[in-house]
Amino acid sequence: MTPVTTPPRAERRPVTTVHHGRERTDDYDWLRVKDDPAVLAHLEAENAYTQARTEHLADLRQRIFDEIKARTLETDLSVPTRVRGYWYYGRSFEGRQYGASCRVPAAGPDDWTPPRPAEDARADQPALPGEEVLLDLDQLAEGHEFFSLGGSSVSPDDRLLAYAIDVVGDERYTVRVRDLADGGLLDDELTGVLGGVTWGGSADHFYYTTVDQAWRPDKIWRHRLGTAQAEDELVFHEPDERFTVGVGRTRSRKFVVIASSSRTTSEYHVLDAADPGAAPWLFAARTEGVEYALEHAVLAGEDRFLVLHNASGPEFELSVCAAEPTPREGWTPLLAHDLAVRLEDVDAFAGHLVVSQRSGGSTQVRVLTLGPEGVDGDELVRFPSELATVGAGGNPSFEQPTVRVGMTSLAEPSSVHDYDVRTGSLTLLKRAPVLGGYDAADYEEHRLWATAPDGVEVPISLVVRRDARAGGGPVPLHLYGYGAYEISIDPSFSVARLSLLDRGAAFAIAHVRGGGELGRHWYDDGKLEHKQHTFDDFITCARHLVATGWTTADRLVAEGASAGGLLMGAVVNQAPDAFAGIVAGVPFVDTLTTMLDSSLPLTVGEYDEWGDPEHDPVAYDRIAAYAPYENVAELPYPPILAETSLNDTRVLYVEPAKWVARLRERAAGADVLLRTEMAAGHGGVSGRYRAWHDRAFSLAWILDRMGLAGVGITPDA
Repeated sequence: MTPVTTPPRAERRPVTTVHHGRERTDDYDWLRVKDDPAVLAHLEAENAYTQARTEHLADLRQRIFDEIKARTLETDLSVPTRVRGYWYYGRSFEGRQYGASCRVPAAGPDDWTPPRPAEDARADQPALPGEEVLLDLDQLAEGHEFFSLGGSSVSPDDRLLAYAIDVVGDERYTVRVRDLADGGLLDDELTGVLGGVTWGGSADHFYYTTVDQAWRPDKIWRHRLGTAQAEDELVFHEPDERFTVGVGRTRSRKFVVIASSSRTTSEYHVLDAADPGAAPWLFAARTEGVEYALEHAVLAGEDRFLVLHNASGPEFELSVCAAEPTPREGWTPLLAHDLAVRLEDVDAFAGHLVVSQRSGGSTQVRVLTLGPEGVDGDELVRFPSELATVGAGGNPSFEQPTVRVGMTSLAEPSSVHDYDVRTGSLTLLKRAPVLGGYDAADYEEHRLWATAPDGVEVPISLVVRRDARAGGGPVPLHLYGYGAYEISIDPSFSVARLSLLDRGAAFAIAHVRGGGELGRHWYDDGKLEHKQHTFDDFITCARHLVATGWTTADRLVAEGASAGGLLMGAVVNQAPDAFAGIVAGVPFVDTLTTMLDSSLPLTVGEYDEWGDPEHDPVAYDRIAAYAPYENVAELPYPPILAETSLNDTRVLYVEPAKWVARLRERAAGADVLLRTEMAAGHGGVSGRYRAWHDRAFSLAWILDRMGLAGVGITPDA
């Protein structure tokens, strides 16, 4: 047998294809046959090689795991959230992977102050008086190597709980319904469901989503309790392969809404939640390039729809109209389009509206109070830190007079607050505990700006221990990036990251184009024909951090996952000298192959993001110019760690497997490792302890590349 000290070499089995007159040869496409024993043997050989090459880091990995564990309050509970007559919360327990979801009765209709557990609450006792355990997740996960709760939802009469679980990692969920009176399961069992379910206006039916063969959510079904899944009614089907569907119920509980959307266009259908046989009606027909979202509100005593849309400009406008089919001409502006403010979401309550927005790269929560004539107040919920990330969440009750707001930063652990709309007061409910004497004052945060080749200023968020930079010299640095789908990588706190910071490293986020940090234009300028801007921005940020003395290229390690893994693969091809190491998680590195195959999961729906190389030669050439797998060359690559999951349905394991094989073939002597989780999905392993071990593996490798593998944490950290 080949010793594990020798890198595995995948057999070359060339397959040649021609598109638009362009010929390409792929030597490793055979690796996509997941159930081929030769493929599994190759992945296992890669795992064995990675394990052998990182054996010297085993003790460090254990120390990092122990540090994460020591800083985490393992027996804890979330801040309770009120839904109808109950307060709902989650509990975690020392020694348990998953925890439990619970509830306690509310004191009365005016009880909007979340109950607090006793300071000495123990894991073997109720956290609050009258506690009812709805789901014991560790019990559900027993006997499964992987477990994920896709969602859980209590029926409108508070008697039943529908929940969805995945024990494989492929995001195909099984739905069961529990009677909360006796804990027993109903006979209803639904398989192949995407995520959780949405109850109608009564407890006798709910709605759910299924996917087609390309893993596209395309159908909405109505299930009546007590009947077989085969009898379920198809409520809505989206035939356009560019569009996906989803279903939800308005906070007012009056309507069920079905959203059908592509990357650039959306359309809503509406059902009366009170009618178990309701047929959906169209609110406003789709117009190519127009995106909108729908929310039900009661303004001046009348039912209204709030429409958040980009028909008036790229940063979106909030309009209002009657709660009935209404074409775009009937939408009246409530918050007019403003190029300086990206409106991202709106939530309606009985006495106020909550708008989530961003301006100048910062997130904001905006509260519009409602009076007898409509909107009569407009306030921002303010926090002192300019680098904080804020957002509204955990606000399910239409009647609530408060807004639950979360805040975090790179140095500040996440905190939960209630903003009282009646008084304008902001009350801290909980700050995530960090054990071991953590003090945010020991760390400094910075917002830096790097100038891209086209003159655009790219923001960087950075955190470092104050004493690490006491002498003003460069420090090892971990640079993270994503840059796609208008997803913003906003600053947030991480307990695991402290194992880097407390060894003297800095951490930074490059807010590259393709994300949404600076608004819709920031996204538009980093996709399709502008995709190269994403890569230029990240390389610019890396070089800026070196040029300004924050770090040196031989101690700068970059990381990205999924579309951020594509970013890693592209920048290491284009600027290998800028990095001391690259971590690519579930990386979308075989971009051209995937986008050429419309039968693969998600491909057609991605055309608006990347282009359609199967039918458009311009898109083919554009993607071929940056796709990591296509552009592996004889270069002095820095060490690379690629991490993937066998059951990932979003970015198939074969992409990094092929990429690593080609790197070994073309870049002679490249130090490349592939680690495949054999029982996990796109989000990695399940269970918090397994997740900590998983992260400790990556962090140990990063520290090794920084030259910090033998460095202990700062004594007073």
